[in-house]
Amino acid sequence: MAKETGKRKWRDRLRHPYRLVVMNDDTFAEQFSLRLTPLGILVLIGAITIVMTTLVILLIAFTPLREYIPGYSDPELRNELDLTRQRVDSLNRAAEANTLWVNNLQQILTGNDKPEKPGNPRDTSRTRNIAAVKPSPADSALRREIEGDMNTYSLRLGVKKSSGISGFFFFAPVKGAVTTAYSAAEEHYGVDVAAAESDAVKATLDGTVISAGWSPENGYVIQLQHSNNIVSVYKHNSVLLKKTGQFVKAGDPIAIVGSSGEQSTGPHLHFELWYNGIPIDPQDFISF
Repeated sequence: MAKETGKRKWRDRLRHPYRLVVMNDDTFAEQFSLRLTPLGILVLIGAITIVMTTLVILLIAFTPLREYIPGYSDPELRNELDLTRQRVDSLNRAAEANTLWVNNLQQILTGNDKPEKPGNPRDTSRTRNIAAVKPSPADSALRREIEGDMNTYSLRLGVKKSSGISGFFFFAPVKGAVTTAYSAAEEHYGVDVAAAESDAVKATLDGTVISAGWSPENGYVIQLQHSNNIVSVYKHNSVLLKKTGQFVKAGDPIAIVGSSGEQSTGPHLHFELWYNGIPIDPQDFISF
């Protein structure tokens, strides 16, 4: 009961009216009076606070005053900064390119430039170890399996078929200029065809991959066995796309033109054709 009485007294005090009177100090005449309650004063102060807070927020959000608050920045200024940064990067790249050009020009004028090696030289390799490589047990099993299932193909050199080589249509492995022709006298048993480094090397006939690997002299080399005991060889590739034992169709990509191996100084394809274990001139059958 005492607590309820105390609360009632506080409510009565908040609602008890008071009068605010403004009087003339000389005549004591009443100039202005205002009837107020403590509760009304609190409500008035709260309303004024809410209105002022709302006005401040709107003023900051929709006027340039927000730029003076830490953490805020002008969007246009930010865009200009990004554009300026891009321009500076472009100028740096242009300056580096100009510096490189000036350095190259100075080397040419002073005679210190190094001449480039001629591209697409002839294949100076004198080793022919294609038939001398001893096959592994897995390779021998693969040879027996293919020879048993496909009478059209033979994986052994020296086995002559009934028909000749003239009846075959050979697919050009790459399109380009022949820089070094076939020459048995110089032991250059193929042709060098200049081509772009990204061009695909394609199979000249249907056949089976009998070798795909790397050698220090010839780089990445892939060899295909075709029908009628025809073997095609593709040297100095940058990438090999087929593995030993895979069957390919004529025109299928098998490698990428490159300049791998010690005997190559420029992107080209060294291409060889072998018939019954004897090298033949590819230009007699293929138009590059």
